[in-house]
Amino acid sequence: MFKLFTTGFWETVARLILRNKIAILITVILYTIFFSMQWKHMRFTYTEANLLPDEHEVNVTYNDFLEIFGEEGNLIVLGVKDSTLFSIEKLNAWNQLSEDFKSYKNEVETVVSIKDLQKLVKNTKEEKFDLEPFIKDSITSIAQIEKLQDELFKQYPFYDNFLFNKETKTIRTAVYLKKDIVNTPTRKDFVINTLKNKISEFESATDLDVRISGMPYIRTLNSQNIVDEISLFIGAALVVTSLIFFLFFRSFRATFISLIVVCIGVMWTFGILGLLKYEITVLTALIPPLIIVIGIPNCIFLINKYQHEVKLHGNKIKSLQRVITKVGNATLMTNVTTASGFATFIFTQSQLLKEFGIVASLSILSIFILCLLIIPILYTFLPYPKPRHLEHLNKRWINGFVDWMERMVKHRKITIYVTALILLIASLLGINKIVISGSLIEDMPKKTEFFQDIRFFESEFDGIMPMEIMIDTKRKKGVMKLSTIKRMNELEELIEEIPELSRPISVVSLVKYAKQAYTNGNPKYYQLPTSQENLFISSYVKKSSSDIDLLKNFVDSTGQYARITTFMKDIGTDKMERIEEDLQNKINKVFPKERYEITITGKALVFQKGTKYLVRNLVISLTLAIILISLFMAYMFRSVRMIVVSLVPNLLPLLITAGMMGYLGVPIKPSTILVFSIAFGISVDDTIHFLAKYRQELQANHWKIRKSVYAALRETGVSMFYTSIVLFFGFSVFMISSFGGTVALGGLVSATLLFAMLSNLLLLPSLLLSLERSIANKEVLKEPSINIIPDDNNEDDTEKKNRLRF
Repeated sequence: MFKLFTTGFWETVARLILRNKIAILITVILYTIFFSMQWKHMRFTYTEANLLPDEHEVNVTYNDFLEIFGEEGNLIVLGVKDSTLFSIEKLNAWNQLSEDFKSYKNEVETVVSIKDLQKLVKNTKEEKFDLEPFIKDSITSIAQIEKLQDELFKQYPFYDNFLFNKETKTIRTAVYLKKDIVNTPTRKDFVINTLKNKISEFESATDLDVRISGMPYIRTLNSQNIVDEISLFIGAALVVTSLIFFLFFRSFRATFISLIVVCIGVMWTFGILGLLKYEITVLTALIPPLIIVIGIPNCIFLINKYQHEVKLHGNKIKSLQRVITKVGNATLMTNVTTASGFATFIFTQSQLLKEFGIVASLSILSIFILCLLIIPILYTFLPYPKPRHLEHLNKRWINGFVDWMERMVKHRKITIYVTALILLIASLLGINKIVISGSLIEDMPKKTEFFQDIRFFESEFDGIMPMEIMIDTKRKKGVMKLSTIKRMNELEELIEEIPELSRPISVVSLVKYAKQAYTNGNPKYYQLPTSQENLFISSYVKKSSSDIDLLKNFVDSTGQYARITTFMKDIGTDKMERIEEDLQNKINKVFPKERYEITITGKALVFQKGTKYLVRNLVISLTLAIILISLFMAYMFRSVRMIVVSLVPNLLPLLITAGMMGYLGVPIKPSTILVFSIAFGISVDDTIHFLAKYRQELQANHWKIRKSVYAALRETGVSMFYTSIVLFFGFSVFMISSFGGTVALGGLVSATLLFAMLSNLLLLPSLLLSLERSIANKEVLKEPSINIIPDDNNEDDTEKKNRLRF
């Protein structure tokens, strides 16, 4: 019985693959068909990523709010800032546009435009309030428009900053979607096929520029951008990696085979997403191109070894058998370490990261299996490589680079150490500059029209991201107590002093409006009533309740709960935390805890808290990745010192990247926190290749350490350079994204892998030479272990049996 993952194991695998090639190909085809059938289950996300566990207190609070007041993110706003709007023809067209949306009963709950605004009018005869429209029918004269402007902008502050900005004369229309379609595909169909088309027709007819925003609209357009970029990333990754592959191998045949393998891998990835019924988010959308980028280096190792063997002895079957025997374990171990870097996300408490980790790790292992099966089998049907296809094996063009590395390691170790120390110190200083960003819109594509519209509404109406304050009076009808209203007003005054927040909307505004109406519409009496005035006004309100239902959006049906809604500008996490702290301090002073329970919630706050939570999970996942790979090193090398030496060259690039983030102002956010675990899992592959080859050379060269280090450097340097170049340009593909976070992810991972290559080629061998007597001795290395690095020397079977292997 052979030992698992030894040469005997891989020889058995090679025989099984080459003797059952037709059955294996059919099996691969059947699995591909099966995974293709799962694509129908793929779902695109219709909400922002929920970064917190369901049971987290912030999520619980937010869900409690939704239970009482319903979905908060169902508002779409349309805005126009154009003085020509106040003409008879255009204003009527604007009002008609709003009326048209009311006809979509299945999607739209209500529409509020300036034509729908109602004046609260005192009815002295019946001692109640009546509602009268600002515009009874259509606009027929300029005098009507002038009167409307005077009333809106000067006499009714209740509506200010809701449907208009009296300073800039910007007008809005509010379209409230039905809450049960907000997180469904119906929302997307309405926004893309109905809303946008109608707005385009209106703009063409009136020559007005209509701005559109609101969470349902932003979610839809952002999700559509994610979908559009999946095909862009896949296409770009295929073009870039295949081009680099062709430049290395100068073979259309080898390039085509590699493309077949990675394309099947992408199909399997989509199948895994469908099979597990996971949503495609901004993170899982990265996995298909990642599989291409990670799969091509596997193809490079396998095809390069095949061509090398063919050049040595010309026996195609023997060459393919040696490919599987000698490179199979190498690619398995490097893919396992890479998959481990992604799999650590499974152990976090974030569902978003768990799904990403599961799909990514399964896909990486799948691409390894596909490479190992398909490449040797396809080459059995193909003729021998032509001489021009083998010219790259001479590696003449890269000899200068390898010679430079060897000179540096031989004669400039002090320079290498000093440089590493300087980079470490500079990186630690840069890390102190890193900030955490919990912005909902920071990663959205900046050049898109919908992002510019977000900035427009932020400028005109002081924010677009909802923040909610829920007041629990702990008794029915406690909200309408004048003492409660006064406390809420005191809190709102603080909110109005915070420039990052918009003017709050709540029952307080309605009570002030009621007093204004009671005083015959005089705007200077838009204020809270006195206790005596409140008695009279309350009697008017009670008699009007059957006709006027203005409270339903501000107070729950029992009168126990009230909400204060404000909108937040796109601000950093630090500012948001400061604002939350200021509000909480004010709440604690104004609302006695024994009488009131106050909670601050809203989508923007939940996202910010989720980002902070993910940062903690980053530390957990990275620590797990280091532990897992350290255990893997311990299994391979049986040496604690070797583990330390192997980790240093891979942790230094992570620190350099973190320092770069600080200096460049790239914040920690949901997209960039992936950089470290991904880069560590991939970069450690170079360390494994180098150390394993170094160990092999030690035993072959009778423990001559310097000779073994230089031999390992020359042998693995070229392969490490090739694969690092593929990975560098492969991850650089993400920099073409319109999402800022994806651009940062691609650039940072590429930079980290480049630093990791140089660290493994310069710092790692220097450490081995400096610490040679303490880490390389027969007691440490005498235990047999796995043979993961192919020996490219031309040795026969007898020599192979007599040679010491680890």
